[in-house]
Amino acid sequence: MTEQRSTRIPQFFLTPGGPCPYLPGRTERKVFARLGGTLAQPLSEALTHSGFRRSQSIAYRPACEGCNACVSVRILADQFAASRGQRRTLKRSDDLVRTEVAPEATREQFALLRTYLDSRHPGGGMSDMGLFDYVAMVEETPVSTHIVEYRKPDGTLVAAALTDRLKDGLSMVYSFFHPGEDARSLGTFMILDHVRAAMAQRMPYVYLGYWVRGSDKMDYKVKFSPLEALTQNGWETLSAEPDVEAAPLIVHAPG
Repeated sequence: MTEQRSTRIPQFFLTPGGPCPYLPGRTERKVFARLGGTLAQPLSEALTHSGFRRSQSIAYRPACEGCNACVSVRILADQFAASRGQRRTLKRSDDLVRTEVAPEATREQFALLRTYLDSRHPGGGMSDMGLFDYVAMVEETPVSTHIVEYRKPDGTLVAAALTDRLKDGLSMVYSFFHPGEDARSLGTFMILDHVRAAMAQRMPYVYLGYWVRGSDKMDYKVKFSPLEALTQNGWETLSAEPDVEAAPLIVHAPG
């Protein structure tokens, strides 16, 4: 039996409605497509450029009726200049050892993730994640990805980021850190470190996923300037007081 060839045009599916995790009282729906076959990497990149995010072998994007609050954003790494506060954040953690490792889940990483979820997101969508769920999140992927680990000089793991590598940048899929290290502002530090990594690799962008207007949990993303948002007119630089609408669903499949 010959192997079935991958199609160039992905099939899209729509999830049923559920409570929005960012804006109380609203209903969330997502459109998603499966990533697989020989075209998984270029398809993932095309979908990322069209405002999708990746989770394992799924690419998804909000498709909520009557709501455009979720806006895809990316940092212009090659134009980024850290603020005074961001420079202080980098300095506070300049003792951390950064290592890129293969996308292979470890119990040490999972223990850190559980500490992070229990402290920062109790009752959230990932609150019941077990070890095998974490293994699937990290290892079930058909695209180019890796984990960035951040350790103290004594070897203690304090932060980690699952990151996809695209032709034009780095896409931060999911990051987590030890809540006992609040003084370091590790969430901000990891983003800044990814900007440095993108600059070192001459990549123009760091993809941050969605900025959600009206959600305090997502406001931190607009602090990384210059920042581009995917609008109805394509990718545009956000102003100091952004007022944008999410782009319509238009996907250019890989050729």
